[in-house]
Amino acid sequence: MRYGAQMYTLRDHCETVADIAKTCAKVKAMGYEGIQASAAGFATISAADLKKVMDDTGLVCAATHMPLDRLEDVSAVCDWHAEVGCGLTALGGFGWGGVPRADWEDFAAKYSKIASDCGSKGLRVGYHNHSHEWSPFGLADAPESINPRQTPIELMVDRLDAPGWFELDVYWVAHGGGDPAAWIERLAGRVPALHYKDITVTPKREHKICEVGAGNLNWPRIHAAALAAGTEWALVERDQGDLDPFDSLQKSLDNIRAWG
Repeated sequence: MRYGAQMYTLRDHCETVADIAKTCAKVKAMGYEGIQASAAGFATISAADLKKVMDDTGLVCAATHMPLDRLEDVSAVCDWHAEVGCGLTALGGFGWGGVPRADWEDFAAKYSKIASDCGSKGLRVGYHNHSHEWSPFGLADAPESINPRQTPIELMVDRLDAPGWFELDVYWVAHGGGDPAAWIERLAGRVPALHYKDITVTPKREHKICEVGAGNLNWPRIHAAALAAGTEWALVERDQGDLDPFDSLQKSLDNIRAWG
């Protein structure tokens, strides 16, 4: 398994191609082998420019995040990734704020078709979770009928056909009440890339993102599950937090290295 930086962490330093090049050079100097292109200037950078940044820095574009409208343009998105030399992309999420089961069913059918069409052209399309995917359908209006298997994540696992994959974010799995290692094991073979970040809690009982190894997740279990599941990339991310984002990425990687 190789380690990359999810560039959403450094979004404020990636507004232009020149910013991206400078920031990627710093990421490489930390010891990361790759990046996930996400947000800020990555939304508009050309494939040729991103490929040049990767070549100049010696990094690999391990994966990207793409909005749904770009993924729907199958030929264009596949050509873009082929030029960059990247074989993985994912959607950052769906169903913000809660949507009915029917909407999730429609989305899953549509997204499975996109994944199949892109897969035939060599691009694997995945789904990135947050925590609302673990909220049972009907929780607000029919709590007496709640079934823990009737959740968006269960529906997506059932409906997203191969070559669709799951970019499990271990923080958000835990935030939703799931066991990250158990979910990695369940989806073995379908988790080529994971998001690594840790979770802690404030004295006011508020969940908080922190650096890998600085929180409460069971990293020996998670890491062993990821290796057994065939995960190729652990993409370190920190959405927000106390440390400078560059310092955050460095601390996470230092902690990972300290584990051997």
